[in-house]
Amino acid sequence: MTVLEDRTQMAEITNEQALDQMFEALERDPFLEGYKIEIVEGAVYMTPPRTNHWDITLGIVEQLRTKYPRQRVLSDVRIDYPGDLNGLCSDVALVAEKAERTKQGGFLCEDVEFVAEVISRGTGQNDYGPKKAAYATAGVAVYLIVDPYQGKCHAYTQPKDGGYHVETNVDFEEEVDLTHTFLGLTFDTSDFARD
Repeated sequence: MTVLEDRTQMAEITNEQALDQMFEALERDPFLEGYKIEIVEGAVYMTPPRTNHWDITLGIVEQLRTKYPRQRVLSDVRIDYPGDLNGLCSDVALVAEKAERTKQGGFLCEDVEFVAEVISRGTGQNDYGPKKAAYATAGVAVYLIVDPYQGKCHAYTQPKDGGYHVETNVDFEEEVDLTHTFLGLTFDTSDFARD
């Protein structure tokens, strides 16, 4: 096969197919057991589990569960987002009530209404940068960043043209009031710990 034929064949591979191949290759390696793996703009990121990260993530899930059924709340589940090779595994995602699973058993990014990311030291730049842009482009109505290094929560709403037009910042110990959004919830951050 010539270089031109190889490039032509590669150009015919869709983003989803390329992500499928990348995740399949990564999942074959047993040393990755327990690591969160996601692909952001074609780069692979692996994050080991951490106690505080999980505690905050679980706190968000528990608060969502006061209003939403378990089947709509996801954690660390791959969903492909707009952009070049974005197979994201959000810390917490809420899918729409009528969302249907794909043939592969996942969900479409168009069905995601809320995402929360808890910052990890090595990958925080993704949460504030390319992941935020991907979520906004997909139309995720509410994006919440919980940053235990700053001791702050950043809530982004009103996605349009690949960005969020409203940002609300609160310190840990304060409430994140999202009652003005479709979520109709206020997140209590009083037991979120700093790193």
